[in-house]
Amino acid sequence: MESYLSQNFEVKPKGTSDEVLERWRNLCGVVKNPKRRFRFTANLSKRYEAAAMRRTNQEKLRIAVLVSKAAFQFIQGVAPSDYAVPEEVKAAGYGICADELSCIAEGHDLKKVKAHGGVMGIAEKLCTSTENGLTTDPATLACRQDLFGINKFAEPQLRSFWVFVWEALQDMTLMILGVCAFVSLIVGVATEGWPVGAHDGLGIVASILLVVFVTATSDYRQSLQFRDLDKEKKKIAIQVTRNGDRQKMSIYDLLPGDIVHLSIGDQVPADGLFVSGFSVLIDESSLTGESEPVMVSDENPFLLSGTKVQDGSCKMIITTVGMRTQWGKLMATLSEGGDDETPLQVKLNGVATIIGKIGLFFAVVTFAVLVNGLVARKWREGTHWYWAGDEALELLEYFAIAMMNDKALVRNLAACETMGSSTTICSDKTGTLTTNHMTVVKSCIGLNVKEITNESSLRTELPDSTLKLLLQSIFNNTGGEVVANKNGKHEILGTPTETALLEFALSLGGDFHAERQASKLIKVEPFNSTKKRMGVVLDLPNGGGLRAHSKGASEIVLATCDKVINANGEIVPLDAETLEHLTVTIDQFANESLRTLCLVYMDMENAGFTPNDPMPTEGYTCIGIVGIKDPVRPGVKESVAMCRAAGITVRMVTGDNINTAKAIARECGILTDDGIAIEGPVFREKSLEELEKIVPKIQVMARSSPLDKHTLVKHLRTTFNEVVAVTGDGTNDAPALHEADIGLAMGIAGTEVAKESADVIILDDNFSTIVTVAKWGRSVYINIQKFVQFQLTVNIVALLVNFFSACWTGSAPLTAVQLLWVNMIMDTLGALALATEPPNDDLMKRTPVGRQGNFISNVMWRNILGQSFYQFMVIWFLQANGKALFGLQGPEGDLSLNTLIFNSFVFCQIFNEISSRDMEEIDVFKGILDNYVFVAVISITLFFQIIIIEYLGTFANTTPLSFMQWFLSIFIGFLGMPVAAGLKKIPV
Repeated sequence: MESYLSQNFEVKPKGTSDEVLERWRNLCGVVKNPKRRFRFTANLSKRYEAAAMRRTNQEKLRIAVLVSKAAFQFIQGVAPSDYAVPEEVKAAGYGICADELSCIAEGHDLKKVKAHGGVMGIAEKLCTSTENGLTTDPATLACRQDLFGINKFAEPQLRSFWVFVWEALQDMTLMILGVCAFVSLIVGVATEGWPVGAHDGLGIVASILLVVFVTATSDYRQSLQFRDLDKEKKKIAIQVTRNGDRQKMSIYDLLPGDIVHLSIGDQVPADGLFVSGFSVLIDESSLTGESEPVMVSDENPFLLSGTKVQDGSCKMIITTVGMRTQWGKLMATLSEGGDDETPLQVKLNGVATIIGKIGLFFAVVTFAVLVNGLVARKWREGTHWYWAGDEALELLEYFAIAMMNDKALVRNLAACETMGSSTTICSDKTGTLTTNHMTVVKSCIGLNVKEITNESSLRTELPDSTLKLLLQSIFNNTGGEVVANKNGKHEILGTPTETALLEFALSLGGDFHAERQASKLIKVEPFNSTKKRMGVVLDLPNGGGLRAHSKGASEIVLATCDKVINANGEIVPLDAETLEHLTVTIDQFANESLRTLCLVYMDMENAGFTPNDPMPTEGYTCIGIVGIKDPVRPGVKESVAMCRAAGITVRMVTGDNINTAKAIARECGILTDDGIAIEGPVFREKSLEELEKIVPKIQVMARSSPLDKHTLVKHLRTTFNEVVAVTGDGTNDAPALHEADIGLAMGIAGTEVAKESADVIILDDNFSTIVTVAKWGRSVYINIQKFVQFQLTVNIVALLVNFFSACWTGSAPLTAVQLLWVNMIMDTLGALALATEPPNDDLMKRTPVGRQGNFISNVMWRNILGQSFYQFMVIWFLQANGKALFGLQGPEGDLSLNTLIFNSFVFCQIFNEISSRDMEEIDVFKGILDNYVFVAVISITLFFQIIIIEYLGTFANTTPLSFMQWFLSIFIGFLGMPVAAGLKKIPV
């Protein structure tokens, strides 16, 4: 099947084109109900609409940019706008309305922005402050919300239960049976009268309704779960200033006038305008399809909802929210769900289609055989020109029986199934293997190494000039911020690394706000994972000139220095001996599992430097080195050991120093004696031949760039055929997350770009949770295999029994109503029983399936064919010898025999369902009572089987059985269990 799919349809685990998916779905939709099969996958027609809208947006923005450029040349001569403020807006105290703001954003209308007094003028008309944001008076916020709307998108209305009933009725088999039931009712009542003539038709109707309502209930519950999952995915928080306090807020609470702070990896939460910031690059591809990032500045201040911050940081003012934004209009074209089929869904749809076609073929042949038998009998009797109502009903029954030989596999699966096949996990270090709670525990300031504790005397030991430089560097060269919370206490916002540095500076007596206000920021270069450093340029007070501060990976930043501050606060040349001392200190810190950062500065020449100029790359003076502790998470070592036992290789990919990375990897149990630890720059220089030799042994990659991570994943997948899972939390992780078979984004520390690129979001950022995902993935895969094994066995036996009976005796022992009940046992109830088995630790003792593993394994074929052979033989034995065995005669004897066959067949399935709980282990009762769903399904099946046999004979074509007949039925079914146990002993 796997080779057939790849050769004929190119259906890939990720990134399959819409055309290929369309062709594949058309093939799969031939036999069974496509509405149910593809409900939770991407709506391809809606995708085409969205793509058309993106092309329109791209053209509109291109024209808008050209117009803006032309208008900018004449901007000084702009005449006052003829815009009139609506009365209700004016009455509320605002100077601009929602439609005008939407028009400005959509059209990138710089001329209108200037006409309204620029960004500051629009802020004033929105009654907000670019420094303090909105006031949080409830009445004012409510009024603003009424006038400008809320930042929520229109969602498709939750479909009612009856919609799912209607969709379940679209099944081709059920529709044909419905027609048969209707004709049976008409003919039966006309020939035999009411109510006797209606029994067959009503029996089929009741069975159809039961199947439909059980199916609809299952699907409806599933839709509610998908809705809850969708809500979880949309929980996005952003940093906002309100009442002068910087705080985290849900993007859905934003209103026009809010001041929002954006940094690398953030998603722009609504349309707005740039207020201030540095080096802001915006990725607008999600909105326009244009891959080239757009520079946002005072000259081009427009920020659109749904776009991503690719580089830089800024402050923006929200102007348009919700469905008035371009993103809101685009989202309206996309349907709920929207993911491509997962690999297991593709395989299951393939199995369903093949089985459906085989079933359809046998259905046609069975119907032809039965009709041929009826016509031949009437020909012999000489009554072939005369057809009574009973014979018409018999034809209908034949047709219904034949149609019930056709079955389908329609399963809606979670995307985590791929994780169950993973052979490699490429994990980040920070926050995944470690706690992400960082503190500065060691420092080397003024060439003196010092441990940092609460009682540390570093503050008094440092010369004033050194302390002043250190605080200036930390407080200005940072992506974090110290704010006052609602209780008036200090709260630090920023990454864990920035938080650790700011806490260190505060402990030295620093004043964040005083230090920030003392100098003016001229340029900011945010941290870049390629350069491994960040920097700022300050305009010092009182004509002190320009000063650059830089910090980052110690060995990289130290290499830019030619001077150092000594213990007396003096600037001295960085000679070989001093450089050796600092290098040894860095290695010492790293070997203690500390993340090291080097802080440097440079006084610059004023002449000619502008914010567009690059920062200096040499000539710095080293202030010092700090060592930051990030403890390993509890349970990580055990989880790594569990992965190794499960055949999963864990590799650590980090931007840290190689010694830090090796120390952490050994502590986690990742780095072994025969493993390789390599640095990104060294990895980059390797030839393809060298990479083929070392890639399988790489367990640690330090100082890695995003390209290194992407290259490693690509080699593992393409050259070594590994199924690779990758963790990531930053924007730069997006390429590797896309390349991997399964991307795992960190939910707490992750940026929105990383989350959007990932397949699974780890909400607690814990490596142990990743192992749990792998366990669940294996559980999903194996549970579906169990269900498919069970279902195929039922399919084969039911098909063969009716087909050979039709050929041998001219009639089928299993009626349409009985087959509908078997269909429910096999499909809905069987799926509930077998596909809901919870994962256990034993799953992690098996080797992974891998990329080449067949979905229907040899073990499954052994169990299917062996069990099918046993069931067919005992049913055929009853068919041939049942009458003689129990002394059955006449029409009543035929009914009793068929009931016995039906009952034995059902009990074969009940006991086979129990045997299918484990495809290889003999003890299938282990933990059975812990699975309440399984016990409930078996109990319900038993209860209704007794009701059908003993009390619903008129509708189900059954008759009550004797004690011995019940015993034989149960015994035949039970014998299937030792048969299954014996089959499991056969090696394959």
